[in-house]
Amino acid sequence: MNPFAAANAVYNTLNNSSYATSNLQPDDAYRIQLKIEDPSVDKYPAKQHAQRVARQIRKDKGLVYLAGQKSTLYEDSDQERTFRQRRYFYYLCGVDEPDCDLTYDIQSDKLVLYVPDFDLKRAIWMGPTLGRQDALVRFDVDEVKYHSSLEGDVKHWASGAGRGSTLYVLHDTQKPLEKVSNVIVDCKALKTAMDACRAIKDEHEINLIKRANEVSAAAHIAVLKRIRKMTNESQIEGAFLNTCVSKGAHNQAYHIIAASGRNAATLHYSKNNEPLKGRQFVCLDAGAEWNCYASDVTRTFPISSQWPSTEAKHIYNLVSNMQEKCVAGVKEGVRYLDLHNLAHTIAIEGLLAIGIFKNGTVEEIRKSGVSTLFFPHGLGHHMGLEVHDVSPESIFAMSNNCGYDSCLISPMNLSPCTTSAPVLKSGMVITVEPGIYFSQIALDNAKPEQTKYIDMDVVKKYMPVGGVRIEDDILVTKTGYENLTTAPKGEAMLELIRQGDNPCDK
Repeated sequence: MNPFAAANAVYNTLNNSSYATSNLQPDDAYRIQLKIEDPSVDKYPAKQHAQRVARQIRKDKGLVYLAGQKSTLYEDSDQERTFRQRRYFYYLCGVDEPDCDLTYDIQSDKLVLYVPDFDLKRAIWMGPTLGRQDALVRFDVDEVKYHSSLEGDVKHWASGAGRGSTLYVLHDTQKPLEKVSNVIVDCKALKTAMDACRAIKDEHEINLIKRANEVSAAAHIAVLKRIRKMTNESQIEGAFLNTCVSKGAHNQAYHIIAASGRNAATLHYSKNNEPLKGRQFVCLDAGAEWNCYASDVTRTFPISSQWPSTEAKHIYNLVSNMQEKCVAGVKEGVRYLDLHNLAHTIAIEGLLAIGIFKNGTVEEIRKSGVSTLFFPHGLGHHMGLEVHDVSPESIFAMSNNCGYDSCLISPMNLSPCTTSAPVLKSGMVITVEPGIYFSQIALDNAKPEQTKYIDMDVVKKYMPVGGVRIEDDILVTKTGYENLTTAPKGEAMLELIRQGDNPCDK
């Protein structure tokens, strides 16, 4: 029975019961809550994803093959590596289990999951691997087979598909077998198609990202309430992880950044082991993962319940203004590059106002690229199955004469800088994460045509601030946006720090 039919049956039973007629008055209201624990309800929409990918490939026949992540050992060790599912594979099946593979026959619209053959010794030591019947109930696939059937099934498909049929794989190293006769192996079309599909999230995916954000918000709040009693960055990381795991999110979307003081000027700081004493700010960039979907949340806050300095408050308010105005500009049809440029304009105006920049107009300073010394990264990125999610073309593409250089985008980002600038589309989930940083390395390597616009005496007063970054996850809609991040910031953030560990607030 589907959930709507079940709810209707419950309603009719109540409506026709003697309780309803004898105890309820005409203007009374009652609430029916139906809890469904059937795993077949609300499955990850793998079949719809496979059909979307097939439409992107634009072929009426062919076989898609995707390999899942295998169980492997650490080098020179008998310990298994931490398992992390391949994201392209997950997109077409929703299976977060090791040693699985899948095929999708475009012509017959058949999605088949291959699970590990039963291994008694492994089952005794580690528990049974994913079984066929369990998988068929849990996942949105047409058939489940053991892995030992895969090679024969592919050969059977090839013999019946006709000469010149196409086997679509992500990489040349991920073929299901060494050689299939009469079949063309395409290693490009599948990735291009899947990148296009993954850039636009469906309702199920958006709900998973929202859930990841809910957990992250709870973890950020836990840190804020305890920060006054913490003495080391490691305690911040530990508190964040404790909340996430307690709420069922055992994986982080990326390595936690708990950077205090000048450490916050290192964009991907990861040591998380220094004392907090004498530091003004903590930049906590941390996001939980939920069913393989990421959240990406950054909050910068004082270690005390007050602004630690006038300089700290100036920079926080400037970054907050950058973020608010850029988020307000998000909607379908807007170029993300234009929002990035807006962030730089606001940053330049703000740094001029407090005296860090001098001797130039906003346009002169922008063209010199000096603002990249203080805001050295892009405004944000796609987010989904990866924290830096894939897309058919870069969300943050730039022309070569726009005044910013390639250092704005990390080479590790899966949405790299290119020479064209696409527009935002409804269904994209992006981050908006402006920041202002005081990096001695960046300043020491500034060009003469940039340093002429900087008042180094003023900058010295701001160096202890380290860096401020504020980041939210934003769903693009046709008319605007929806902010998926609920972690507090600004005055709400300060109020939580003031509350501290008051038992009444727990």
